Amino acid sequence: MKLKFIVDKNKDKLFIKPGSKEALSYIDEQYKTSSKFIKIAKDLYQKSWGGIDKDFSEYIEKTTGYKWFYPEYKCVVSVIFPGLPAWWDTPLIFRHWKENPYFMRRITAHELIMSHYIQIYKKYYKHERLTDGQLWALAEIAAWALTSLTPEVKKFWPWNTKYYTDHNYPWIVKIQNKMKPIFLKRKDFDEYIQKGIKIIKKYPHISPLRKAYSLGNMLSRGEPKYQIRGESEKEFKYMQ
Repeated sequence: MKLKFIVDKNKDKLFIKPGSKEALSYIDEQYKTSSKFIKIAKDLYQKSWGGIDKDFSEYIEKTTGYKWFYPEYKCVVSVIFPGLPAWWDTPLIFRHWKENPYFMRRITAHELIMSHYIQIYKKYYKHERLTDGQLWALAEIAAWALTSLTPEVKKFWPWNTKYYTDHNYPWIVKIQNKMKPIFLKRKDFDEYIQKGIKIIKKYPHISPLRKAYSLGNMLSRGEPKYQIRGESEKEFKYMQ
C-alpha cells in the first residue's frame, strides 16, 4: 500500500455540514491565502512518509495478518481536520497541514490503521453486529496499540512510542488499558479482535461523543467551531 498526500479544497469540505458557514468560509479563506504553503506542507509530508512507506505497509500486513484492502490511500492535507480515518468505503484520510513533517507520521499511521481495522471488521466480522460507536472504540484502541506496543514502531517514530491514555476520549481509557495485555499476549491479531469484540459488547452505548467533548471542538485547533456531517447522536453513522 502506498500513501499519497493531496491538496483538495472540495474534499476538505466533504464532511462539514452545509450550515457551518463560518467553517466553510474559513476553509475558503485558508486556501486563498495559504495555498502555496499548504502545498509545501504536502510535499514535506510526502517526503517524510516516503522514508517509512514500504516498511510501515509491510509491518501492518505482517502484524494483522491482513493485506491492505486498497493499493493506495490518499491523505487530504487539511486546513481544518487534525485527523480523520476512512470510515466510508473509500481510501481517503485527512491530516492537518500545520505539523512537523516527521512528527505527523504517527497520527497519520493511526488514521490508516483505524481505516484498516474498519475494513477488516466489515469484511470478516460484520456478523458481530457492533454499533458504530463500538467499532470506533476498537479501531482507536487497535491504532494506539499498533503505533506503540511493538518494537517495529521505533523505526518509524522513535521520539514517541508511548501507549498514551491522555487523549480526547477519557471514557475509553479503562477499555484501552484492558486491551493492552491482550495485545501483548495475543496468539494472532484475530484473537485480539475477537477478545476486543467480547469486551466492547458490554458497552452498547459507547460513542466518541460526550456533552463536554463536542466532536467539532475536539477536531479543531483554533479554527472556527463547526459540525461534521453526522455529528449529532441520532445522525452519527461515520459516513458509512
